[in-house]
Amino acid sequence: MVYYLIALIVFLVDQGTKYLIATRLELGEQIPVVGNFFLITSHRNRGAAFGILQGQQWFFFLVTVVVVAGIVWYLNKIRHSRKMLSVALGLVLGGAIGNFLDRMISGEVVDFLLFNFGSYSFPIFNVADSCIVIGVGLILLDSFRDLKNGEEITEIKEVKEAKEVREGNE
Repeated sequence: MVYYLIALIVFLVDQGTKYLIATRLELGEQIPVVGNFFLITSHRNRGAAFGILQGQQWFFFLVTVVVVAGIVWYLNKIRHSRKMLSVALGLVLGGAIGNFLDRMISGEVVDFLLFNFGSYSFPIFNVADSCIVIGVGLILLDSFRDLKNGEEITEIKEVKEAKEVREGNE
């Protein structure tokens, strides 16, 4: 249940920050936080990460519904045994629902975090995007940790065990 609480907190912080940006800043307005390196800005994105797939709302709708359903199903399956993975899935779930709600209500996502590295500006993003990226990073870390510890995916281990039993009976 704590993993759904993580998702809820991510969702609420994401929606709260987007509301503040949308209601207090004009579109394109910027507030320097750390010089020209980090700025709060008001931007709208009708696409996915880095502005790809602009205007493909039905695609985002379908993908998000499938991803959220998959995360909920898998989270219920592993939540007692895989703590890091469960936290990661909670982060991804909250972020996915946050951006999904924006797309459903207004057809666009409010982005506002802008980082500049010299003349390069990283694509503007939001709290939901950050949590999704952190969650995916934790999923990868959890996977690498399993590989390092020599653990195998349960299904693969079960297939190997069944094969060994068959070979022992022959």
